[in-house]
Amino acid sequence: MIGLAPALFGLGVVLFLAAILGQVLREAIAPDGSHPVIETMNARIAAWWAFAVLMALALLAGKAGVIALFVIVSFSALREFLTLTTKSVADHWTLAASFFLVLPLQYTFVAAGWTSLAALFVPVHVFLLLPVISALQGRPEQFLARVAETQWAVMICIYCVSYIPALLWLQIPGFEGHTLLLIGFLILVVQISDIAQYAISRGIGRRLIAPALSASKTWEGTVGGILASVLAGGALSWLTPFTQLQAMGMSLVLALMGFFGDLVMAAIKRDKGTRDWGHLIAPHGGFLDRLDSVIFAAPIFYHLTRFFWASP
Repeated sequence: MIGLAPALFGLGVVLFLAAILGQVLREAIAPDGSHPVIETMNARIAAWWAFAVLMALALLAGKAGVIALFVIVSFSALREFLTLTTKSVADHWTLAASFFLVLPLQYTFVAAGWTSLAALFVPVHVFLLLPVISALQGRPEQFLARVAETQWAVMICIYCVSYIPALLWLQIPGFEGHTLLLIGFLILVVQISDIAQYAISRGIGRRLIAPALSASKTWEGTVGGILASVLAGGALSWLTPFTQLQAMGMSLVLALMGFFGDLVMAAIKRDKGTRDWGHLIAPHGGFLDRLDSVIFAAPIFYHLTRFFWASP
């Protein structure tokens, strides 16, 4: 098995080569930045360069640094999501509890390795707690919409995101001290799928999957992107405890979940009448625009890896 330092260096090389490729394509095809596929690819590469640097800095502080990084990610994503939700003055304490009670507790459970609590806290206890807090304020106007949207925000931005750093606590025989590479594998596979789906849809895509949700998602692009991620996953199996065939199977699951996540988040944005969740990388959106596919894939990836490869 490859060592952690060489593997991290390899990931850096992959990002560096991707950045060079993006700049070469821009200079050769559209130096004025008018080609949407190339600009989208470069925006994603830039976003993941920034994330890789932040992850490296977090690692210098150990697992606590990684937890702190994803607490910030969850906080920022939750802020973006809740900005678009239905709210009233009666939800003040519900929102405060989401940011300052639910978020730190969820990551405390992850950091402590309390897997049962981390798995059940949000979808069971928090889902029952938040409506109670709002109901105590005595404001029934749009109550169900207000509560449900806040619950969804917490589920996506706190619960699902927390599964990314939770990968570091998996005990996988023969893979001790290398679980950070699982995060790299997850992100690379999902992002390769996203970029390939977009590029193929723009290039040869003809049949739209859900025209009312996305004008760029086609059957041709989706199938091509998923195949690209499966091949990439096989090539990146050295980052994981999986065999090459197992890595390809896992990549198929990740690409499918990433696609579903992107579609669901697109539906929410259309419902709210907005194009982007935020303006982290203008004009390419915010945290949720860059992480939506990874967010949906992370819990499935964690549980499959834990069930089949981790020790009890």
